[in-house]
Amino acid sequence: MQPTVEAAIDVLTQPLALPCGAVLPGRIGKSAMSEQLGDRVNAPTPALNTLYGRWGSGGGGLLITGNVMVDRRHLGEPKNVVVDDDRHLTQLRAWATAAQAGGTPTWVQINHPGRQALRIAGTHPVAPSPIRPKVPGAPTPKQLTDAEIHAIVERFATTAAVVKEAGFHGVQIHGAHGYLVSQFLSPRANERTDAWGGDATKRMRFVVEVMKAIRARVGAAYPVGIKLNSADFQRGGFTEEESMDVVAALTAEGLDLLEVSGGTYESPAMTTGDTRAESTKQREAYFLDYAEKVRAITPVPLMVTGGFRSPAGMRDAITSGATDVVGLGRPFALDAAVPRTVAGGGTAPDMGGRKTSAKQLDAALELYFHTRQIQRIGGGHEPTASEPMPITAAHMLLDNGWAALRRKRGG
Repeated sequence: MQPTVEAAIDVLTQPLALPCGAVLPGRIGKSAMSEQLGDRVNAPTPALNTLYGRWGSGGGGLLITGNVMVDRRHLGEPKNVVVDDDRHLTQLRAWATAAQAGGTPTWVQINHPGRQALRIAGTHPVAPSPIRPKVPGAPTPKQLTDAEIHAIVERFATTAAVVKEAGFHGVQIHGAHGYLVSQFLSPRANERTDAWGGDATKRMRFVVEVMKAIRARVGAAYPVGIKLNSADFQRGGFTEEESMDVVAALTAEGLDLLEVSGGTYESPAMTTGDTRAESTKQREAYFLDYAEKVRAITPVPLMVTGGFRSPAGMRDAITSGATDVVGLGRPFALDAAVPRTVAGGGTAPDMGGRKTSAKQLDAALELYFHTRQIQRIGGGHEPTASEPMPITAAHMLLDNGWAALRRKRGG
């Protein structure tokens, strides 16, 4: 028997208590998406206030920001917001206030790109090992020293402390999609033979130290989550079994919410074609099978992101115990009040099918199309699903390629 809309409303709007004592007011969360709404000095802009004000009044249970960088020398994208000290505290407070005015807790996703960084004048991408990612144009990164690794750990903690001071209700460590935390975890990117690499236990040391450092700075009552790959989906990469070991280790350090994702920019899991088994497609989400396995090793609440579209699919995932929070990303770019839409029985919008002959280009175009819709909302406009792919590609080049070139030249 199909669940009623009323049943879906009841489940999706139930509060969720986290281990630290904080409570999420509902079960639909916005997963991190790149906004590229920092200014020339990588400070938050008023467009972020407008954007998150819209999202925050849309009836959701949690908003997670796009990745905020912990070091302005290492950016994933030209317009990333950077919080490596308190110089932008006033703008951060305005952003936190606007986002949470509607009653939706907002967490800042904190990140270091590692070898996936832009080339910026006077700097060079860094990584656990000097292994070039299989992404066109990417340079071979510089291997981090022991002292540099300890310094980055402290940068994560500093960023967490600053955003807490600014009034955000939590932080999420970005441990997925091939960024620095993910690089340390992966044997394809981490070939170190010291205390930071080698076997799986040493490869997880970096993320455990980051978690410890953040918790020491923000206290036991402040929410700290992580976005973690279930696997890298690459031969010889980070495996499902290793991922579960990381979850167990982070649980012991006071983790509050685990968001399950997967893949890297070398091997995207959710944007280059649907290869899921038919049984998984019927359940809508990409990572529910993994989430159910994780249940056996951790009491930490789970957020599963990727693939959810219908109220029935979301309700089933929660009532079955497979997840506690339904994570939505791209639907928020097309409907700023998508939690309210879904609670009313509507389907979360989707905009796929932007395909070329290159999988990595497809992934980039998918991401950037939705970034442009996010920026429209931040500019006070409504999103549009009608933009042709060539227009998306042209803007992607203008906003990323030329901006990166200017930075490389020191502009």
